[in-house]
Amino acid sequence: MASTHGAAEVLVASNRGPVSYAVGDDGSVEAKRGGGGLVSALSVVEDKLWVCAALGDGDREAVRRGVTEPGVRMLDIDADVHTDAYNGIANSVLWFVHHMLYQTPLEPSFGTEFRRRWASYEAYNRAFAQALADEAAPGATVVVQDYHLALVPGMLRELRDDLRIGHFSHTPWAPVDYFRMLPDDIAEQLLRGMLGADRLAFLTRRWADAFTDCCTRILGGTSGTRIGVHGLGADADFLRERAHRPDVDERLAALREQVGEDRKVIVRVDRTELSKNIVRGLHAYELLLETRPEWREKVVHVAFAYPSRQDLAVYRDYTAEVSRVAESINSRYGTPSWTPVILHVKDDFARSLAAYRLADVALVNPIRDGMNLVAKEVPVVSDDGCVLVLSREAGAYEELAEDALVVNPYDVTGTSEALAAALAMPDDERAERTKRLAAAATSLPPGPWFLEQLEALGAE
Repeated sequence: MASTHGAAEVLVASNRGPVSYAVGDDGSVEAKRGGGGLVSALSVVEDKLWVCAALGDGDREAVRRGVTEPGVRMLDIDADVHTDAYNGIANSVLWFVHHMLYQTPLEPSFGTEFRRRWASYEAYNRAFAQALADEAAPGATVVVQDYHLALVPGMLRELRDDLRIGHFSHTPWAPVDYFRMLPDDIAEQLLRGMLGADRLAFLTRRWADAFTDCCTRILGGTSGTRIGVHGLGADADFLRERAHRPDVDERLAALREQVGEDRKVIVRVDRTELSKNIVRGLHAYELLLETRPEWREKVVHVAFAYPSRQDLAVYRDYTAEVSRVAESINSRYGTPSWTPVILHVKDDFARSLAAYRLADVALVNPIRDGMNLVAKEVPVVSDDGCVLVLSREAGAYEELAEDALVVNPYDVTGTSEALAAALAMPDDERAERTKRLAAAATSLPPGPWFLEQLEALGAE
């Protein structure tokens, strides 16, 4: 038990924090506030401490100089340890397991290098647990975020048994037979680490049940830890206001010009994350043009594929394949007055919102996704209503399936047929579906989503 306690009553732990630092040309350290769903969700609790990792040289320099933001404690974990934990385990193993991404004839292969990296993952989690133990007031509430920090609840419980500890998983949870690809001792350690929490929460009932199934089969049960579900929704007020600012209007006009007059628009907005299934989506669109020639010159696929995790070779290869397939479609079907695929690879939130407004059809076809907020955001922002073509493997399926056109993400033919049906849907039906989708998508916006978890964690 720690002998001295901090004063924080509510603590949040996540790999990435709400602020990052850069060293300016004059040597000064400049802070940049982050955006995103988690930052806006947690802003509803003002008096909290956010514990996060220093992610780059600027962050580490800020920690060394004692530069801090109110309510943030940034941990200067050894850069090599962080790289092994974050890229070597969290993103290359746990992400692959929970999203079922392995090409199993060749991978995974858990040998000595994996064990070395796993030791770094343990050290990284231990650093968070110790910081939380040091900073938490007696009986404080701690909410740990995601697969990067799966061991923290158990480690923190050993240090501070007086705390109320929650953990939220933003990813899917693997079915037990896939989860058991992990070495037996590691699978057990992960589950026991999670079960150090008083309460574990997931985005959908399906992921919560998969976790419970893993615990039952591997450990014999969940040891009294409570399991909950909180389906994160879109922030309607913010999105609608932000989507009508001048910078979005400018990008909307530019996109309309690129698309051309009187053409339908199929929109997708994703990171080039392996689980997002962008390549099969492009192939489904190509099949639409091949089998339904009446749509040639009458439809454009606006695909925003923002590079992700480019420090991992498999992601660089995937990003390159997205560009290759898009170029192939354009060279095969394009005409002087029509570009079938408009591909953008530079992240631009205002341009994404412009695409949302323009969408007649939104294509969201992940192999597997914890939730997928794009599926929820497009119906909220779309100017004239859009048809949502949605993978049954997205967490959003649980809430949006009734008014979406649902697809099997591996079935290119089925996805192509769904795109054709979406393009041909009558305007009145499209508008009605969009209205119901937007209502479902915004039922638990980020602020209430976080408060609901705090309340559930405090309940006996």
